[in-house]
Amino acid sequence: MPILHQGTQTEIVCSESKSPTMPSPSSSHVVIFPFMAQGHTLPLLYLSKALSRQQIMVTIITTPSNATSIAKTIANHPKISLVEIPFPTIDGLPKDCENTSQLPSMEFHLPFLHATKQLQKPFEQVLQTMLESKTPPICVISDFFLGWTLASCQAFGVPRLVFHGLGILSMAIIKSSWFHAPQLESVSMFDPLDLPGMKLPFTLTRADLPGSTNLPEHDDKFYQFIQEVGEADVKSWGVIVNSFEELEKSHIQAFESFYINGAKAWCLGPLCLYEKMGSDKSTNQDHSCTLTQWLTEQVTPDSVIYVSFGTQADVSDSQLDEVAFALEESGSPFLWVVRSKTWSLPTGLEEKIKNRGLIVREWVNQRQILSHRAIGGFLSHCGWNSVLESVSAGVPILAWPMIAEQSLNAKFIVDGLGAGLSVEGVQNQVSKILVSRQAICEGVEELMGGSKGRIAKERAQALGRVAGRAVQKGGSSHDTLNKLIDQLRVSM
Repeated sequence: MPILHQGTQTEIVCSESKSPTMPSPSSSHVVIFPFMAQGHTLPLLYLSKALSRQQIMVTIITTPSNATSIAKTIANHPKISLVEIPFPTIDGLPKDCENTSQLPSMEFHLPFLHATKQLQKPFEQVLQTMLESKTPPICVISDFFLGWTLASCQAFGVPRLVFHGLGILSMAIIKSSWFHAPQLESVSMFDPLDLPGMKLPFTLTRADLPGSTNLPEHDDKFYQFIQEVGEADVKSWGVIVNSFEELEKSHIQAFESFYINGAKAWCLGPLCLYEKMGSDKSTNQDHSCTLTQWLTEQVTPDSVIYVSFGTQADVSDSQLDEVAFALEESGSPFLWVVRSKTWSLPTGLEEKIKNRGLIVREWVNQRQILSHRAIGGFLSHCGWNSVLESVSAGVPILAWPMIAEQSLNAKFIVDGLGAGLSVEGVQNQVSKILVSRQAICEGVEELMGGSKGRIAKERAQALGRVAGRAVQKGGSSHDTLNKLIDQLRVSM
C-alpha cells in the first residue's frame, strides 16, 4: 500500500490499513513522477509549487529514500502531497540505492534504470486508488526515463506528459541525429553536420553529440533502453519543457515534428524562477547562511567565480588539481563545490587561497548562490539546469562540458546566445585529455575581467531580464502554464 505525506507535514498519514487521502473531487489534480536523480527531480518540484499556486492539487510519487528530502521542500505547500512506493531490490544493484547520487559509479546506471520498471505495478495501484476516490488526475507528468508510465496512463485514460530536463534545441538535435543516423555514418567526427529541417545557431559536429546518439551500437543495452523509452516519449500527449519561448522559439517546430498525434511542447521555464517567486526557505539554512555570509564579505560586486561540475560527471583528482592551481593563479575570489570524496587540496595551496577561496563539499542552493551580487561568473559543466539558473541570474558561463548533451548546451550558450566563453582545450566529449591549469586560468581571467567576458556578461544580464519576465503574469511561460491547465481540464 502506498504511503502518503501531506505538504504541511512530514509524518506518515496513512498506513497498511488506511488508503491515501486524495484531493477533493471538485479540485483539479496533477500527478508528478520524477526520475530519481537530483537534476531530474528539482525542476519538477519547482513546477509542483507553480501548479499549487494556481490552486492545482499536486501528488508527487517517489520512493521512501527520496521522499525524505522532497518532503522538506514541500512542507509549506498544503496543496502538494507525497506518495511513497517501494523501490525494488534487484541483482546487480547495491541495496538501498534509490537515487543516482547513491550509485557507487555510473556503471550501475543501467541496472538502476531497469529497476525503475518494477515501479509500474505500485504506480498503477496509486492511479487505481485515485480513480476509486473519484479524484482522477487531469494528467500525469513523468520523466523520460520512466517510459513505461505511458502504457499505465493509457490504461487508466489519463494523459501523460513527458519531462526530459533538457532544452528544446538539444532535444531536437538528439532526435534528429537518431532519426538520420544512417546518413551520418559517412560523416567524419569533426566535419560540420547538416540536420534536415533544422537551422542551428552554431556549427555542429558528430563529436558534439552525446555518446548514446553518436552512431549507437544497436546491440548495446543502454541504446536498447533509450530506444524503448524514446518510443513512449513520442507517443505522449505532450512535453513539459524547462525553457522559455524567447530563448528557443525558433527550434520548437522542429522539435515537435518528431512527435505524433499533434503533441505540443509546453515551455514553462525557467522553472527555478517560480521558486524565487514563493516564500520558500532553504532546506539547509545554517549552511546557506554561512555561504551567504562569505559571499557578502566579498566587497566587490561580480568579483567571485562560482565553480561546479554537477553531480554526475566523474572528474579525476589530477584534473581537480589543475582546477585548484588555475583558480589560485587567476587571482579571482572563488566559491567551488567539489563532489569528489577522494580529492584534497594540493600541498601548499591552502595557505595561498585561504582568504580568497571557499571550497564546499556539501549540497548547496545553486540558484541562491548565482543570484548573489558577489557572483560574476560560473565555471560550469553546462548541465541544462545550471545553464538556466545562470541565465536566470544574469551570470555569464565559462563552459566546460563533460557528459550527456552538455556539449550542445555549451555551444548554445557560447556561440548561439553569446552569454559565455569556452575553456580552451575542451573541444568535444570524445577528447578526454587533461585540461591544463593555464587554459582554465586564462578562461577565468577573460570571463571575469576581459573584453569578451564583459560582452558575455551584458548578454547574460539581458537574457536574465527576459527570463524573469517570462514567468511573471502576462509572460510567455506564465501564459503557457495557464493554457496547459485549461486544455487539460477541457480534455477531462
